[in-house]
Amino acid sequence: MNPRILAVGTGAIGGFYGGKLAQAGARVSTLCRSDYETVKSEGIRVASTFGDFHFTPERVIRRVKEYGSPPDYLLVGLKVLPEINTPEIIREVVGSDTAIVLLQNGVEIEESVARAFPNNEIISGLAFICVTRTDPGHIVHVDFGRLVIGRFPAGKSDKTDHLARLFNESGVPCTVSEDVVTDRWRKLVWNAPFNPISVLGGGADTKTMVDNPESLKLARQVMEEVCRIAEAEGHPLPAGVVEENIEGTRRMSPYKSSMLVDFEAGRPMEVEAILGNGIRAAKRHKIAVPHMESLYGLLKLVDEKIRNQRSP
Repeated sequence: MNPRILAVGTGAIGGFYGGKLAQAGARVSTLCRSDYETVKSEGIRVASTFGDFHFTPERVIRRVKEYGSPPDYLLVGLKVLPEINTPEIIREVVGSDTAIVLLQNGVEIEESVARAFPNNEIISGLAFICVTRTDPGHIVHVDFGRLVIGRFPAGKSDKTDHLARLFNESGVPCTVSEDVVTDRWRKLVWNAPFNPISVLGGGADTKTMVDNPESLKLARQVMEEVCRIAEAEGHPLPAGVVEENIEGTRRMSPYKSSMLVDFEAGRPMEVEAILGNGIRAAKRHKIAVPHMESLYGLLKLVDEKIRNQRSP
């Protein structure tokens, strides 16, 4: 009833959802690096539209091998970047019964973890939330928050159902999908246009992007390309998904995308997970995606500049 959970990557996503699971009675520990001293001494403070709360992890560690016996769930909130090797980061703490929960952006991001741990249950998770880590140990949640989780590559299980119950008990709306890969493509309909445009548009928030006719037109074109790729991949999306995403963004409190937050902080961006993987899938099916490719080419230049500036 009180599973042991290790949150790996306790930025905005890992810190917020790890804290909510603790509210539901789970024994949640955190793996921290840059925030270690703050979280160890002060915990994580969350200013949330669901109600402000203070999350004190059961344990705060720097390396997974410090955790001890394997957890019931590993909650992975790491960025999906080429230089972050998630299987190697978590390997020492994965036990035979550990379920690995990937609360991460993008499509085709589960395969490397599934290959590394073929006998473990992989739970793919999608967070529909406006949340930002503003300072060490401080998270601001301004809108939305629901989760969709499902067993990868398909189906559900006792572990997915138990995790969903915990989230719902904490006040986080969580549903279990039997086709979570389709749900990943559905989320990409939003991520593929609005994350890159927010950066390339000079720091545009969601309201700015949907209020501008030209950026909205570009966003709609990218969304339509994502729908074509998803259908070719065997994951057709509902006919009204494009307008649904646009209208949902109109209702959203003005919000900076996660990619824009990374850009403004001088951090590498999830270019491959959000655009590159989708474009490669399009090429497999010989589908033209000129708008996605244009965003990708420009964003790669910006990301390369950030990486060069960070190099010693």
